[in-house]
Amino acid sequence: RQHAEKAVRLLIADDVGIGKTVEALLIARELLERGTIKSFAIICLPHLCEQWQQEIKAKLGMDAVIIRSSTQAQLDREIQGDENVYRYYPFQILSIDYVKTEERRQVYVQSAPELVIVDEAHTCARPAGVSTSQQQRHRLIHELASNPERNLVMLTATPHSGKEEEFHSLLGLLQPEFISLDLPNATQNQRRHLARYFVQRRRGDVIKWMGEDTPFPKRDAGEVNYELTRSYKNY
Repeated sequence: RQHAEKAVRLLIADDVGIGKTVEALLIARELLERGTIKSFAIICLPHLCEQWQQEIKAKLGMDAVIIRSSTQAQLDREIQGDENVYRYYPFQILSIDYVKTEERRQVYVQSAPELVIVDEAHTCARPAGVSTSQQQRHRLIHELASNPERNLVMLTATPHSGKEEEFHSLLGLLQPEFISLDLPNATQNQRRHLARYFVQRRRGDVIKWMGEDTPFPKRDAGEVNYELTRSYKNY
C-alpha cells in the first residue's frame, strides 16, 4: 500500500504468463491477514469465472462462489434472512456482463466488498466509439472506484489499445487526475507518482530475477502444413 491510510489502487499490466493472477491473490491474502479487508470479489469475463474459482481454491485454499445468471437463484436460496447475495458470500467471482446491467449495478456498487479485482481490465476502458456493452462495463468499475476507501486492483496484459482516450480512462480509475495526464510530456515527478499505481513488466524484465534464471518457453513461430481429410473438406 502507498500509505497505511489509503486504499490499494493498482493497474498491473504485466505480460501474459508473468503472474498477474498470483500477484492479485497475494495482495488479497495480505489484506485479509492484516485485517484490512474481510472479503473480496473478482470481476471477470463470463468464460473466466471457473478458472478464477480454481485459482482461488488452489492458491488460497478458499471456496469462492460464482455469481451470474445461472447461479444466483441457487445462491439466494442458501441465504437465511434478508442479506443480499453480494454481501453474504465473502469470496465471490462475478461475471461482469451479469452485474453491469442497470438494475444489478446499483445494488452491487452499494454492496461490493472492500477489495475488487478486475480481470481483463482493458475491456472496461471507456470506449472512444459507440459501444454500449463497454460503456456499461466502464460505468460499473468507475462507480466502484468512486469510493476512495475501496481497494481496487486491475489486471490486463494489454492496457493500451492504441487509443489514448481509452488508456487514460483506465488510469483515471486509479486516480482522477491521471485521466488528463500528458504522458509524453509528463515531468519526472508525475511519472514517479503514476509508477506507484501502474506496474508493467515484460518477460525480458524478469528473465533473470534475484540472480536466478526464470525460464520461459520459447515461442516457435514456424508454420506446419497439413492435409485436410475428405470429410472435413466436404463439411
